[in-house]
Amino acid sequence: MKTTFKWGIIGPGRIAKKFASAVWKIPGASIYAVASRSSSDPEQLKQTFHAEKCYKSYEELVADSEVDAIYIATPHRFHYENAKLSLKAGKAVLCEKSFTVNAKQADELIRLSQLKQIFLMEALWTRFLPIYGQVRQWLDAGEIGDIRLVTSTLGFVAIRDSKDRLLNIELAGGTVLDLGVYNNALTQWVFQKSPSEIIAVGQIGETGIDETISATLSYENGAAAQFTCTFQALPLNQFIITGTKGMITVHSIFNEATHATLITGKKSKTVEKRHEINGFEYQIKASMRAILEGALDCPQMTQADTLINMRTLDTIRQQIGLRYPFE
Repeated sequence: MKTTFKWGIIGPGRIAKKFASAVWKIPGASIYAVASRSSSDPEQLKQTFHAEKCYKSYEELVADSEVDAIYIATPHRFHYENAKLSLKAGKAVLCEKSFTVNAKQADELIRLSQLKQIFLMEALWTRFLPIYGQVRQWLDAGEIGDIRLVTSTLGFVAIRDSKDRLLNIELAGGTVLDLGVYNNALTQWVFQKSPSEIIAVGQIGETGIDETISATLSYENGAAAQFTCTFQALPLNQFIITGTKGMITVHSIFNEATHATLITGKKSKTVEKRHEINGFEYQIKASMRAILEGALDCPQMTQADTLINMRTLDTIRQQIGLRYPFE
């Protein structure tokens, strides 16, 4: 019986370090290998990630028979090629958000996953957080009645570094893929359906990427959602669900939240669900369990949901006039 689940990491940068710090504290899990095409000090990478091996090519990593699954944490532009390489090598894949640059790429990867019967999931860690489990309980119990409006904001003031992935058009930078993926994925999680109409506006900055966007989503039953993402200001960063009988507020910063408040009539109830480690542990545990059971994804973040969300993000980018030069 397998006693240790061995992760391989493609793209050992900032977000990968957070992922690894959670893996280290999960019994039966380890960072077995990392791969970096740019590192000049592989021994230092091994120490940083507590890894047994460090490869200079992604091809070597995915060919290692000891690796149980690949975590992809490269910039958005490279997710598609990295995930495709891993799947073709027979490796299960947990790929950082935004899953790909566009829905066409996402659809191809999902088809490949299903053809080869290999796990493939977008690492939308927020959907796995305990506080959203509480929110789902309130929604399913009808605590706020029929959902009529979902509003959210997410943003910060980005450092003006054109080489950083956030503002770099060649790396698929911009608020839509970096931040809007959270607003949109959680909105879809609430309504559990695609919008019937999407209206979006945005501001394209000097590097050619979107630095602020606002989107309004309409649904066939008359409900609506509105969200704003920005690299130019610090908004409330809350996620609010309003219904016919009350409202739920997931407090700032909603994509990593530990607190939510339910308001019905004159009653208010705030619940706290602290993370055991750093919040990444829930998607990691769920992914490992699904992989060992032979599933292709997790119910918290299905492949179908990822494809729906990518199509919405495509529409938003089209409406604000953002197309990457490599698409």
